[in-house]
Amino acid sequence: MTVDQQKRNRATLIGGIAILLWSTLALFTTMTEGIPPFQLLALTFLVAFCVSTLLLLYRGETIIRRGKTQLTVWIVSVGGLFGYHFFYFVALRTAPAVEANLINYLWPLLIVLFSSLLPGERLRWFHTAGALLGFSGAFLLVAMKGDISFQSEALGGYLAAVASAVIWATYSVSNRRFEHIPTSAVSGFCGMTSLLAFVCHFLSESWATPDLIQIIFIIAMGLGPLGLAFFVWDYGTKHGDLQLIGVLSYSAPLLSTLLLILFGKAETNMIIMLSCILIIGGALLASKDKLVRLKKA
Repeated sequence: MTVDQQKRNRATLIGGIAILLWSTLALFTTMTEGIPPFQLLALTFLVAFCVSTLLLLYRGETIIRRGKTQLTVWIVSVGGLFGYHFFYFVALRTAPAVEANLINYLWPLLIVLFSSLLPGERLRWFHTAGALLGFSGAFLLVAMKGDISFQSEALGGYLAAVASAVIWATYSVSNRRFEHIPTSAVSGFCGMTSLLAFVCHFLSESWATPDLIQIIFIIAMGLGPLGLAFFVWDYGTKHGDLQLIGVLSYSAPLLSTLLLILFGKAETNMIIMLSCILIIGGALLASKDKLVRLKKA
């Protein structure tokens, strides 16, 4: 295995940490019930911004220096972080949650497909097949939460869910063009996302004062699934295997469900077991070339 391949595999694993962190989001969200979505988004990204800025200062860097990033990078990055959550929240408000989540979970498959357009990347049949298997597993997980019934009056919500999936996939793949931008720049993107979320909150929601337990979990979310996750995702999508990262992303809803079961907030059943088989099988199929390479090494 060459040094470049080792670096690529390492970046892929680092990107995978984001998937593990996102799997805790559903559990954490249940502990912050009652906090409006945009308020929660604003507070958690504010935590991420403050903590990462303090770390930058500790390392002798300044947020002003990191802020001197190309306008295009700011538009793509803030557009990805804020745009995804904005349209996702709109989708949940204007369409049934089950259908909105199913449509939203097209983003890992879109990452696999969009990544083939990058220089030096090639889409193989097992990448697509693995992504489709993963989507099938995610489909079962989301579908078991309620009956699927697409309604014409919720078309706007469905389109918002499509927009959220396309935005996140586009952001993740476009990130490869900004390999020269250090991951620490994500701190500024989190700050801007928090600001925009506060604007949306005050325009459309009423402030809900969090209690002590909610504050603890808001901080935990800002440190983990809505904080560190975006830093490692940034590094992984810039330097790792995008197609494999896309397929592995389908493990997030599975891990999330397993955590809910572990903490007694959901029950296991045959659908979860089948979803597990489909998602793991999809990931193994998508990494076929790497497994063969490792076997030969």
